[in-house]
Amino acid sequence: TFTAWCNSHLRKAGTQIENIEEDFRDGLKLMLLLEVISGERLAKPERGKMRVHKISNVNKALDFIASKGVKLVSIGAEEIVDGNVKMTLGMIWTIILRFAIQDISVEETSAKEGLLLWCQRKTAPYKNVNIQNFHISWKDGLGFCALIHRHRPELIDYGKLRKDDPLTNLNTAFDVAEKYLDIPKMLDAEDIVGTARPDEKAIMTYVSSFYHAFSGAQKAETAANRICKVLAVNQENEQLMEDYEKLASDLLEWIRRTIPWLENRAPENTMQAMQQKLEDFRDYRRLHKPPKVQEKCQLEINFNTLQTKLRLSNRPAFMPSEGKMVSDINNAWGGLEQAEKGYEEWLLNEIRRLERLDHLAEKFRQKASIHESWTDGKEAMLQQKDYETATLSEIKALLKKHEAFESDLAAHQDRVEQIAAIAQELNELDYYDSPSVNARCQKICDQWDNLGALTQKRREALERTEKLLETIDQLYLEYAKRAAPFNNWMEGAMEDLQDTFIVHTIEEIQGLTTAHEQFKATLPDADKERQAILGIHNEVSKIVQTYHVNMAGTNPYTTITPHEINGKWEHVRQLVPRRDQALMEEHARQQQNERLRKQFGAQANIIGPWIQTKMEEIGRISIEMHGTLEDQLNHLRQYEKSIVNYKPKIDQLEGDHQLIQEALIFDNKHTNYTMEHIRVGWEQLLTTIARTINEVENQILTRDAKGISQEQMNEFRASFNHFDRDHSGTLGPEEFKACLISLGYDIGNDAQGEAEFARIMSIVDPNRLGVVTFQAFIDFMSRETADTDTADQVMASFKILAGDKNYITVEELRRELPPDQAEYCIARMAPYNGRDAVPGALDYMSFSTALYGESDL
Repeated sequence: TFTAWCNSHLRKAGTQIENIEEDFRDGLKLMLLLEVISGERLAKPERGKMRVHKISNVNKALDFIASKGVKLVSIGAEEIVDGNVKMTLGMIWTIILRFAIQDISVEETSAKEGLLLWCQRKTAPYKNVNIQNFHISWKDGLGFCALIHRHRPELIDYGKLRKDDPLTNLNTAFDVAEKYLDIPKMLDAEDIVGTARPDEKAIMTYVSSFYHAFSGAQKAETAANRICKVLAVNQENEQLMEDYEKLASDLLEWIRRTIPWLENRAPENTMQAMQQKLEDFRDYRRLHKPPKVQEKCQLEINFNTLQTKLRLSNRPAFMPSEGKMVSDINNAWGGLEQAEKGYEEWLLNEIRRLERLDHLAEKFRQKASIHESWTDGKEAMLQQKDYETATLSEIKALLKKHEAFESDLAAHQDRVEQIAAIAQELNELDYYDSPSVNARCQKICDQWDNLGALTQKRREALERTEKLLETIDQLYLEYAKRAAPFNNWMEGAMEDLQDTFIVHTIEEIQGLTTAHEQFKATLPDADKERQAILGIHNEVSKIVQTYHVNMAGTNPYTTITPHEINGKWEHVRQLVPRRDQALMEEHARQQQNERLRKQFGAQANIIGPWIQTKMEEIGRISIEMHGTLEDQLNHLRQYEKSIVNYKPKIDQLEGDHQLIQEALIFDNKHTNYTMEHIRVGWEQLLTTIARTINEVENQILTRDAKGISQEQMNEFRASFNHFDRDHSGTLGPEEFKACLISLGYDIGNDAQGEAEFARIMSIVDPNRLGVVTFQAFIDFMSRETADTDTADQVMASFKILAGDKNYITVEELRRELPPDQAEYCIARMAPYNGRDAVPGALDYMSFSTALYGESDL
C-alpha cells in the first residue's frame, strides 16, 4: 500500500520505486517524494555513493519533515540507510499522516476523526453501509463503491451490488478508482477479505486518496454551505423587514383612526351622554391603548434587533418605507397623546359646564315658579274699579293697600332681575333648552312691565280720589306695613332654604353651614316680629268689636292674613331641619371626597417616586458592570418581573382615580401627581426596561457574532463608563477619542490622526448627531478583525459551484443548493450578458455584490 502511494506521487516526477526499504536508502527518491507532495524545494542532495552522503540526504529529508511540525520518534537516518523495514515504513506512515491526512479537518476534529466523519457523511444515504472505523467497516467493499457513486454516480451501478459478494465489490471499486480517478491500487481485494481485521493504516492511506480526488466536490459543498448561510441571513432579514413594515402600518393605521375620535369635540346636551363619553374614554385608556403601547415598544425592539443583525452580517442599514420610521411612529404617537390629553380636558370641562347648566336651569325654574305664583291674579287686582263706589274710609284703605302692594312689587324686583340674569348666563353657556328658557323669561319680563304700568295707573286713580278720603285705620296700615316685609322675609327665607347648591370642597359646604346657622340665630327675633304683627291684628279685632267698626272682617290694606303668616311661618320651621339634613348629607359627601383625595394622594406619592427610583436603578444597571452580560440580562429581567408584578398597584390607583372622576373631584391638594403623570411614567418605565433588555441582548448578539470575550466586553464597558461622566449612555467626540486612546488605539494629534478620527466618527456616528452610543462603540471595536462573510467570499463560492465559469446555470443552482434557497437565487439573479454566455446563464457576480449593498434584494 505504501509503495503504491509513493509511486502515485513519484510518477509525477517521472520515476518509480520497487522496494521501499531499498529505494529510499540513499535518500534521493525520499527527498524527491517530499518535494512532489509538498510543492517545496529541499536542500540540494549529495550525489556521492558513500554512506556519509546517504545519511546526509536522509537527514535533510527528516529535517524537512520536522520543520512541518512532525515529531519523529526513534527514527534516525542510520536506520533508513541500513534498510530497517520497520523504521522506513514508520517514516512513510508519518509522511502520509502529515501530507495526505493531517490537513483533513471536518468540524474542527482531528485528522483521523475528520476523515472518518467525511466518510460517514458521504455514505450515510447508502443501504448496507455503516462506516465506524478504518478496518472491518470496509471489508465488504460497499463503502468504497458508495464513495465513488456519491461523487461520480455514472461510474458504478450501485443498485446491482450485493453485500454478500465483497470480492466483486472491492475489485470494482479498485478498478474504477485506478481507471477513472487516477488512484493506484494500493490494496488487494483477497487480502482484505481474507483478513479478520484489515490494516488500518493501509485503509486510511487509500481512503485519503479518495478524499483528495474528490476535493473539488468538497470545495463545492463548502461553497454551497457558505452561500446557503448568506442567503439564510438575507431571507431572515427580509422577513424581519416585512414584519416591521406590517406592524408599523397597523400601528399607524390605529393611530390614524383613533385621533379623529379624540379630536371630536361635539358636545352633548345631557350629563348622562357626557358621562357615557367619559366611560368610553376610560375603556380606551384601560383596554385599547395598553396593547398598542406594547406594540410600539416591540416595534422599536424589532427595529434595533434588525439593525444589529444587518450590521453583524455586513448588510446596509434597514430604511423603512416613507413615513414608517421609528421617529415617524413616535411623532404620530405624540400627536395621539396630545389629542388624548385635549380630549380628556374637554370632557371634564363639558361635564362641569353641564353640571353648572343643570344647576342654573333648576334655579331658573324654581325662581320663575315662585314669581309666577306671586303674580297670579295681580293684573286682575290692579284692574279692579272698586274705588269708584267705595266710601272714604274704603278709598283710604285701598290707597294704603296699593302702597303696600307697591312695596311688595319693589321687593320682587330683585327676583325678576335674578331670573333675567340666570337666563342670560344659560344663553352664554349654550344651554340646549335656551329657547324655552328665553320664552319663559320674556313672558315674566313682559308681565312685570305690565304690572308696573297697571300699578302706576291704579295709583293715579287712587290719588285722584284721595282728597275725598279722611279716615284711615292706622292699625290696619301698621299691620300691612309690617306684614308685607315680614311676608317677603318669609318668602325669601323659604326660597333660600329650598335653594339648590353645588360645592366642591369641605370649606365651601362649611361656609354654607355657617350661613345657615347664622340664619337660624335670627329665628327668635323673627318670631317676636310675627307675634307683634299678630298682636296688631288682634288689636284691630278688639277695636272693631269695641267700636263696632263696619270693616266686614277684612283688612283693607293687605291680603296677607294672620292665617297665611302662621302658615308660612310653620313652613319655614319645617324647611329648617330639611336644610340641616341636606347640608349634613353634602358635608358627608365632601368628607368622602376628601377621603378619596387623601387615598389617591397617598398611593400616588408612593408610586410616583417608586417609578422614578426604578428608572434610575435601570439606568445604573445599564452602565455598571457586575458579572457577564448574561448576568446583567438576568438582573434586568428580574427587574422587569418586579415591575410587571407592580401593575396591580397601578390598576388600584386607576380605580381610585375613576372614583374621583365619578365624584366630580377636580383638584387634589394632597399630591402633585396626577393620573396622567403616573400613566406616562409607567409607560416610560415599561419602555425603558424593554429597551435596556434589548440593548443587552444586542450586545450579546454582537459579542457572540464578533467573537468578543467577556473580558473584552467588560474592558469596553469599563472604558466607556469611565468617560461617560454624565451617565447619559453616550460619549461626545472628545470623550470618545480619549476612550479609544485608553484602549491603545493610536490616534495622533497631527493632520493624519485627525483624518483617521474623522473617518472613525463617520462610522460610529453616521447621522452626525455628535454622540456615540455604546452599541456603535463595540461594533467599531470588533469590526476590524471580525470574521464575517464578504461579497468577494460569496462570489468565490458561486464561482466554485459554477465550475470556475463567470456565470452559473439554473441546473447548477438547483443541484448544489437546497430547493428554497436555489429558487431564491434564481428569482433574483440577473441574466449574464458576457461574451461567454450560454442560454439561461445567470450573473452571480452582481447578485453577490447586491447582497452587501443598496439593492431591492
